[in-house]
Amino acid sequence: METEEIIEKVKREKIEFIDLMFSDLSGRLKSVTISPRELKECLTNGKWFDGSSIEGFTRIHESDMMLIPNPSTYILLPWPRDGKKVARMICDVYNPDNTPFTGDPRYALERVEEKAEEKGCFYYVGPEIEFFLFRSKENRGYHDTAGYFDFSPRDMATDIRAVMVSTIEELGINVEMTHHEVAPSQHEIDIEYGEALSTADKVMVLKQAIKTVASSRDLYATFMPKPIFGINGSGMHTHQSLFDKNGRNLFYDKKDKYKLSSLARYFMGGQLEHIREIAAILCPTVNSYKRLVRGYEAPIYICWGQRNRSALIRVPRYREGREKSTRLELRCPDPSCNPYLAFAVMLAAGLKGIEEKIEPPDPVEEDVYGFDDRKLAKFYIKTLPEDLGEAIEEFKRSKLMKETLGEHVFNKYLEIKTTEWSEFQKSVTDWEHERYRDL
Repeated sequence: METEEIIEKVKREKIEFIDLMFSDLSGRLKSVTISPRELKECLTNGKWFDGSSIEGFTRIHESDMMLIPNPSTYILLPWPRDGKKVARMICDVYNPDNTPFTGDPRYALERVEEKAEEKGCFYYVGPEIEFFLFRSKENRGYHDTAGYFDFSPRDMATDIRAVMVSTIEELGINVEMTHHEVAPSQHEIDIEYGEALSTADKVMVLKQAIKTVASSRDLYATFMPKPIFGINGSGMHTHQSLFDKNGRNLFYDKKDKYKLSSLARYFMGGQLEHIREIAAILCPTVNSYKRLVRGYEAPIYICWGQRNRSALIRVPRYREGREKSTRLELRCPDPSCNPYLAFAVMLAAGLKGIEEKIEPPDPVEEDVYGFDDRKLAKFYIKTLPEDLGEAIEEFKRSKLMKETLGEHVFNKYLEIKTTEWSEFQKSVTDWEHERYRDL
């Protein structure tokens, strides 16, 4: 939509507040609110804000930054504020000299997408977002006791997911499927396959919608990867493929056993080759690595297969006439990640595989969780980092990450995560009290 169209739409819909949204490096949704009378000026010249107060942005002496709203992201929010209508637009972050801010996570993804498009490739993703619903932020009591795909007419979980889906659809996000996950109080919402940048925008707003609906029902939604010991954690399995400008799936080859083109295999080879380097982005918290352990359907082994859900990358089975659905499912990302940075590094690793023609190893169709060290060595299967500290070290040494994210994001993200890991190492946990206080 053009500027005049947006202004007219705001008048017609009687909007009283407009939220300008963007993301910090850790993936937290940020916003400033303007009134409709400021809209024309904002669309023309942007909106100034203090970047030094945003994690990973600028220093105090260079704090002035500008938000440039993206008119195509305009939408009426389905939750009024004080009874008044609210709209939102997602923004790009700019420097005072009108150049894009290299620390903007959205810009990081745009740059990698442009690199792919120069090769005639358009990156599409379809994330599966898992989350938990608890009684409150303080009370981690289960909201329900259902299991995988369970349904009961009296199950509150079914009702609240229906409200969430309706709300998400009102935000212009098409939901493909929703269901109860394996653990009590754990749910999954899958959104439609789409171009990576717009899908990352949708993930940010979808998480806000889930939290808003939960709060309206006196519940607390969390995207923490492993909130409860002894049960499955939450992932964000992401389906991905490359298309050409005519909409042809570049991952499909009817002659291949797995229906994968050589391009798809190189893409997969690149992701498997660089996965340890990008783990700090895809699994970005201390808690992420408590999900990535044996026995909870979490992928920790660097291998691929078709039926094998213990593999890091799964190739969903091909069905006749569904060439466009040929894809690779990367199973290690979790919902605490910044989707802009996650999709950026996933694409960068895949493109590196294409550039260098990195062949993936042979597929593994056995349950890798049952492999002993000797069998893992036989198949040359390595593992993901065991904790955030190990992931940081892999990230720190990665030329690909510095090249993909740029100096600013690379250094700031490394600083944030190094501080986070250091604080965790110095903290005293409840487990330590239970284990050692009687010594």
